[in-house]
Amino acid sequence: MAANGRKIREQVLALLDRKDYRPLNNSDIARELSLTGTQRNALRKTLRDLERAGAIARIRKNRYVLPAEADLAAGKLSIHQAGYGFLIPETPGEPDIFIAAENIGTAMHGDRVVARISRDSPDDRIKGRREGRVIRILERAHDTIVGTLQRSPNFYYVVPDDPRFVHDVYVRPVAAVYDRRGRGAPKEDRRSQTAATVGDKVVVRLDAWESRHVNPEGEIVEVLGPATAPGIDMLSIIRKYHLPAEFPKDVLEQAERISEQVDARQLEEREDLRKEFIVTVDPDDARDFDDAIQVEKNKSGWQLGVHIADVAAYVEPGSALDREARRRGNSVYLPDRVIPMLPERLSNGVCSLNPGVDRLTHSVFIHFDKHGVVKNARFAHSVIRSAHRLTYKQAYAILKSPARDQLGERLNLAWELASLLRRKRFEHGALDLDFPEVKVWVDGQGHPVRLERVENDESHQLIEEFMLAANEAVARELKKRAIPTIYRVHENPDLEKLAEYREFVLSFNYKVGDLSHRAELQRLLGAIAGKPEEQALKVALLKSLKRARYSPQPLGHYGLAKANYLHFTSPIRRYADLVVHRALGRDGPPGRPARSVRAPYRADMGEIASIAEHISATERNAADAENDAAQIKKLEFFQRQLDQRNPQIFRAAIVDVRNYGLMMELPDALITGLVHVSSLTDDFYLFEPARRQLIGRRSRKRFKIGDEVSVFVARVDAFKRQVDFAIALPSQAPRKDSRAGRRKQFSPR
Repeated sequence: MAANGRKIREQVLALLDRKDYRPLNNSDIARELSLTGTQRNALRKTLRDLERAGAIARIRKNRYVLPAEADLAAGKLSIHQAGYGFLIPETPGEPDIFIAAENIGTAMHGDRVVARISRDSPDDRIKGRREGRVIRILERAHDTIVGTLQRSPNFYYVVPDDPRFVHDVYVRPVAAVYDRRGRGAPKEDRRSQTAATVGDKVVVRLDAWESRHVNPEGEIVEVLGPATAPGIDMLSIIRKYHLPAEFPKDVLEQAERISEQVDARQLEEREDLRKEFIVTVDPDDARDFDDAIQVEKNKSGWQLGVHIADVAAYVEPGSALDREARRRGNSVYLPDRVIPMLPERLSNGVCSLNPGVDRLTHSVFIHFDKHGVVKNARFAHSVIRSAHRLTYKQAYAILKSPARDQLGERLNLAWELASLLRRKRFEHGALDLDFPEVKVWVDGQGHPVRLERVENDESHQLIEEFMLAANEAVARELKKRAIPTIYRVHENPDLEKLAEYREFVLSFNYKVGDLSHRAELQRLLGAIAGKPEEQALKVALLKSLKRARYSPQPLGHYGLAKANYLHFTSPIRRYADLVVHRALGRDGPPGRPARSVRAPYRADMGEIASIAEHISATERNAADAENDAAQIKKLEFFQRQLDQRNPQIFRAAIVDVRNYGLMMELPDALITGLVHVSSLTDDFYLFEPARRQLIGRRSRKRFKIGDEVSVFVARVDAFKRQVDFAIALPSQAPRKDSRAGRRKQFSPR
């Protein structure tokens, strides 16, 4: 039957590809191919499968065509909060297709859809951008949404948390009107329905939704609790992004069977590094340590050792642990919790490179000459015993003080090499695409109590450079061995998007040349560094560049200016790194036979490509969840200040000026908000659009882009995710912190 299905598939595709083909329906295709009754059943299934895969498209009167012949494209829909969207085609190399809000229909963010491309749209003629209209939904990304239950005089409805879902969802009254004990519901419904009250956060399963002009309907399937109760906001994030809250029973049972002690059998054929001076450096609140370093200097140059937790020694391919790790794709870090890729017994226990205990590792030894040029690299399965566990703050303090002991000497030696590598990296064209990071500290109930801007000091840069070097060395090695693996790629940008970005930069009065030249882009990034508009210009640049992703092909990394790059250094929290570890250990170190400790893992390119696509999606989903959660906590932080009538004074920079007010950015909180023109009560301000300024009619006082002022929060709209600020008196201005904020790279770490 399978062989018969493959034959029919080939016949269908060949028929639709004929030059004289005219669109046919199911029955017509069966007659054209002279299929019998049994074969017609197989044809129906084949047509469904081909349509679901996007290989063919169904048009009016259920006739089938090849998508390209009918200006159709299949792909995943990404919807912006403003309402419009982009179709990301499944055909490699095809540009995205713009979908206006009115052309999205009932499709939702993440759905696989078919869109008809409009060749004569104004945008297509002017900018060369393709525009389309969704004509069919192939596959829903999810069938549930999270929101808050509300009531009108005539019906109950749920307001979705996701602003990309613009419609309220009607829910059946019986699922909403009775209290938590079931009172008020018909007896026959008390067991089958989920009790909820107005103001609760709920999960709704959507019914079939056919028309955008009619609100969708659904059924409440889970009540999370009152929207204002502690912890409900983060639980809503978990449900909204469909994050796995718990591990399956068989996964936990398998993890429990793993011994926390390294036994003698596991040390066979491993390089013993337990007497070497090896340390870990991680954030203050880190609980899983998956990378450790050692640096030595000799007459010929430098020897760097990067030792990464050997997760592959414990997670066998195809096991319950492996399947769950692959499904999750990565760990997710929310303000009040971590949703790990691996159970805690592994992530915080046997795989974590805790100090003073034996741990299995996969090591990379890189020899640099005196000028920081890589001479050779060696790879080994090893066992280490970390001498020290340092936080970034501790490491920074040591680096800023004279060396008093072995730890101080080794750390300062490491910084000598790291600073050399960092300087060379930017000389070779790497772009400073890092962003500041603000950590939200919460109390025991999950309430935000402090916003801390984390510093990008030498301690962070030291670890970053060594991890980059290890990742690049492993990528070069696997490419040389021609072993299939997953690469981290960042493809070259579209020239048209860079040209549009250049126009945006010019509006800020920067002199800038052709940004397709890397040197010019580096010059611009250097010019805006430390300026009030830096964040706005960098965000716009990132939107102009392609997004970093995982790929089975070594396509290079534009931002890092590296031809070969992958992720190797965080296998506890990223499945990509675990795949790379297995690939690197497949044939053993060069020149030596494969290790006999465990059977070699061999993945084909098809499997690698499937994993790469999946974990690219889980990474994007995790990043969206983390950003969403942090934003919620920041808004709560400001709202609590309003409730306590004790607003904190923040330094702020004007990043844009409109006729209705000033767009402000708070560098110490990494949040933007508005100072409405009506709150500027000391004068009547007029908008000067040419210079993008507000000018006081009487005082001639000016507010322009780049000005720094002091502000306090005046209003918080949690639903719209907006904050309004008011300008504080000069005497209330906070002292400016001279240290640069830690910058969170979008790619390597």
